[in-house]
Amino acid sequence: MAVDRLWIGTSWKMNKVRAEAKAYAHALAASGFARREDPQLFVIPPLTAVVEVAEILAGTRVKVGVQNLHWAEAGAWTGEISPAMAADAGATLAEIGHSERRTHFGETDETVALKVAAALRHGLTPLVCVGDTRDEYDAGRTAEALDRQVRAAVSLVALEDVERVVIAYEPVWSIGEGGTPAEPGFADAQHALIKATLREVTGRDMRILYGGSVNPGNCVALTAQPNIDGLFIGRSAWNPEGYLGIVAQVRDAKGMHGAGH
Repeated sequence: MAVDRLWIGTSWKMNKVRAEAKAYAHALAASGFARREDPQLFVIPPLTAVVEVAEILAGTRVKVGVQNLHWAEAGAWTGEISPAMAADAGATLAEIGHSERRTHFGETDETVALKVAAALRHGLTPLVCVGDTRDEYDAGRTAEALDRQVRAAVSLVALEDVERVVIAYEPVWSIGEGGTPAEPGFADAQHALIKATLREVTGRDMRILYGGSVNPGNCVALTAQPNIDGLFIGRSAWNPEGYLGIVAQVRDAKGMHGAGH
């Protein structure tokens, strides 16, 4: 697979009631970027807003995701949603394995693998988050941590499906309020390592996004790196102006022409 276009998207995490989510989606739908192929835009609302956001963005090229799902088809899993439910709500993307899920809710490399396979069975694009903790980074074990997580993420994926998986490198030490953005060169080097691991395991080139304190001041430098195929943005994109502003900056820097906002 040639990684032929950038992806730029955001997860809203546990933010936005339905009225706020709908207002954001309407602003995004009204943007010229929402109907362009490059970059590929995506938003991942809280579950309560997925149906309405997906309906508002229907007819655009923006992908809508869920922030988590279960690996089972159905059953006695109180509080969980299945891949079929996510797809039925209008999602085409599933965020899997975010460090907050791993740290606070018991997500493991094994459950990530199960969820990736389940998402693919239901036509969802798995967006798998991998990253090194501050302790791993300080100990020089970033490459080891990423190698383990990446191999696990695709361990249950058939070779014919592996190019549908998207990986997001999100250093845990760079996420959230007070996080330290990775230097573009460092981030690019980790992306190169991830790509090399995936090439070894699958024989395929795969799309790797960077996430972790992405902001208007570093978005262009990050997307200028040869191994960074897009951005997964947090709080800098929690309002549509911030999100579309980053998209506009990247498009301008890349010399992409055409309708904007």
